[in-house]
Amino acid sequence: MATSSPDGYGATVDVVTLTVVRDEMEAEILCGLLRENGIECSYRRGDMSGGGLGGGFALAGPTEVLVNESDLETARALLPDS
Repeated sequence: MATSSPDGYGATVDVVTLTVVRDEMEAEILCGLLRENGIECSYRRGDMSGGGLGGGFALAGPTEVLVNESDLETARALLPDS
């Protein structure tokens, strides 16, 4: 799914899901690899409907890693083999 977001300069960029990882720690590690290679990235928690601790707060769970659509192919090439 592509979404648009401001790029900080008044324009918008299309943001797409690169992959879904197990948790935020894994997402942060992958984003570090992407950033080292000049690719901007962010992540967001996936579906929270599975519950968790503290009234819906989950300590771990599926996390989407997001990149600019224009960087998608380069980012895919950097993904570790599964």
